[in-house]
Amino acid sequence: MAAAPPAPSSRAHRAALWTVFGLVHGLIILLCFTGPGWPLGDVEQVYRSWAEGGASGRFQVGIDTPFVYPILAFVPIILALAFGPALYAATWLGMVTLLDAVAFAVLLRRPGKAAPRAAWWWLGFLALLGPVALARIDAVTVPIVILALLLLATRPLWGAALLTIGTWLKVWPFAALAALVVVSRQRGRVLATAAGTSAVIVLIALILGSGLTVFSFVTEQTGRGIQIESPVGLVWMWQAALDLPGSFLYYDREILTFQVTGPGIDLAIALMTPLLALTVAAVLLLGWRAIRDGASFERLYPPLLLALVVTLIAVNKVGSPQFIGWLAAPVIFGLVLRPRAWRTPAVLVAVMAGMTQLLYPSLYDGLLTAEPLMVLLLTLRNLLEFVLLGWAIREVWRSPAADRRAGLPRPVPNPRTPILETDPHTPDPHSPDPKE
Repeated sequence: MAAAPPAPSSRAHRAALWTVFGLVHGLIILLCFTGPGWPLGDVEQVYRSWAEGGASGRFQVGIDTPFVYPILAFVPIILALAFGPALYAATWLGMVTLLDAVAFAVLLRRPGKAAPRAAWWWLGFLALLGPVALARIDAVTVPIVILALLLLATRPLWGAALLTIGTWLKVWPFAALAALVVVSRQRGRVLATAAGTSAVIVLIALILGSGLTVFSFVTEQTGRGIQIESPVGLVWMWQAALDLPGSFLYYDREILTFQVTGPGIDLAIALMTPLLALTVAAVLLLGWRAIRDGASFERLYPPLLLALVVTLIAVNKVGSPQFIGWLAAPVIFGLVLRPRAWRTPAVLVAVMAGMTQLLYPSLYDGLLTAEPLMVLLLTLRNLLEFVLLGWAIREVWRSPAADRRAGLPRPVPNPRTPILETDPHTPDPHSPDPKE
């Protein structure tokens, strides 16, 4: 039976959403070109130079020279050169807007009231986050991850493949893939899909002559210092703000970023990568314990994903404003599945986005001179990351008991069971409140 056409009110609602989508993206693009600071610095200076180097044959990042990002990141970087160097930034912004539009359209195709509300939240989040929502390589990965998450109910292996592609663009989507392996009852097929997709990507790079350079993004990341916006960097940011001797900010011309230095910095650099790995492992173990104890996918996967993404931001020596953009994917997915339960993280992440735009690009000069008020704003934003992490971990821990209180049977492993157990067109039966 064919689906009934949308009601006029529904069509008007979608038209309003698409209108605001265009307005928000138009405003962000305007800010990219005319706003304070240089929001397009990475795009116009760094990405374009990489693209021109590859197009001219002088050098190819990830193939014959080390690359700070996984190899697939070069694909959107070179595609933005399609209309020439003069239009590189405009092409980049148009490309990211198109990717957002694809994910937005898929989101709006979901029946019910939850998806449009999640779409409204996404638009507000983008407006609050500002230029870095479009003007970084991370902006390519966010709609890909959102699309992958929305496909898990009906096309789980396509979702896993998209998450793998996202990981080879920027490492953070690995969090969604790792959480899926832990929670899914099709983990063998998910792993096979991820391994097969990765093998194809690496094979193409090897054919192009990369050798081990295809994995250079791993060593490029581990060798970095403490960036000024990372939570751990606050130790030296406050020392610099208080004019304590030996602590100051500097620009690292090799990796093109602002970092901090001071007493004890080398020890912190050495400890942060192992600490990040251990924290990620601990969060995954919590997820494994929850799924073994009977938690459902719908209640466990979104907070587990959020916990992993926040961990990659909060327990990291690298800190950049665009990292906050990653949080859109788990929040949107949570709002789609359990909207009432996800009000708290939705508000927290929206506040963090607004604070981030103040930090960069609006008042970035004050942060670079370690003005105390700006360091205080950074401190509050980073503290909210740990509040969000605490909320997500609590939800992961409580998920089995919450399902038992809802009277749900303990799930029985079955390789034929879909990743998302419920029909995506029906309300979430795992919520104690049918309006959730």
